[in-house]
Amino acid sequence: MTDGRDKFEDDDFDDKDEGVSESVDEGADSGAEEGAEEAVAEEAVYVPENPRCGFVALVGAPNAGKSTLLNAMVGSKVSIVSSKVQTTRTRVLGITIAGDSQIIFVDTPGIFKPKRRLDRAMVAAAWQGAEDADLVGLLFDVSRRGIDQDTQGIIARLKEQGRKAILILNKIDLVPREKLLGLADSFNQEGIFTDIFMLSASTGDGVEHLRGFLAARMPEGPWHYPEDQISDMPMRLLAAEITREKLFQQLHQELPYAATVETEQWEEFENGSVKISQVVYVQRDSQKAIVLGKQGTRIKALGQAARTELEEMLEQRVHLMLFVKVREDWENDPERYEAWNLDFGAS
Repeated sequence: MTDGRDKFEDDDFDDKDEGVSESVDEGADSGAEEGAEEAVAEEAVYVPENPRCGFVALVGAPNAGKSTLLNAMVGSKVSIVSSKVQTTRTRVLGITIAGDSQIIFVDTPGIFKPKRRLDRAMVAAAWQGAEDADLVGLLFDVSRRGIDQDTQGIIARLKEQGRKAILILNKIDLVPREKLLGLADSFNQEGIFTDIFMLSASTGDGVEHLRGFLAARMPEGPWHYPEDQISDMPMRLLAAEITREKLFQQLHQELPYAATVETEQWEEFENGSVKISQVVYVQRDSQKAIVLGKQGTRIKALGQAARTELEEMLEQRVHLMLFVKVREDWENDPERYEAWNLDFGAS
């Protein structure tokens, strides 16, 4: 332990990898990390004959399945998924191609009644994503008992804005058909939904049908991104989100929303491996002990799970170093909001 931080390093990273230090200097700034960005070779750009391109905002109450649907649409993980609500904190772009259409999905934080500064910033980001989109898709978890207050609030806001939307009834594998038909009728009476889709983002049932529908309704115009790009999220931020997802999955109710993860250092090596140093910030010493676990067992399991997924995503060997540090009031730090593209002063 150095500089008041607890650290976990993968045991299987060979010492023969040149240039790898065994500790991270807390005072190191991000300037030295700019060289970690991968150089992009110039390639011929594919131009479709009749290009279409547009934005689709996915909105809904917390835990409606927006991130799961986004990942299913894109065919790769670009947004973290957790059974806990309000895990998506920032606007995430997921990009997919369907025929000559490029569909840019905006996965937004769940819309709910905000209580904290972070809540207000997340809800503001969600509505900004909806206002800027060509189409709005409202997701609803059909396993709920009925239309919840958060969803009713979203419908009311859309009505105020004069916006039409498509309704996406998600998790249809969990309920009988009779309930689906009743829900569809209830939503249809609101008068703002142009189309209704029933699907299961987790199984993929109905996803391709929705993709084709959206592709046909994208505005005519050139693609905004290269054919092979699936997100606009910086890799450093996505890597931190992967670790934060594992934090949610492993700690469940023990650490509710009191932690965040930041990538401090990213170093590529000639042998094709990469060293990623991340800090898990918590608000109290007691939370730090929870993350570490007895004799470091929990932070080790967290690091192993995150490293496995990062290696699959990056298709290269990963050496992951995790530190745990107490930052008592990180939720009120403007720099954290800037990193997440959130408005610190959102009301």
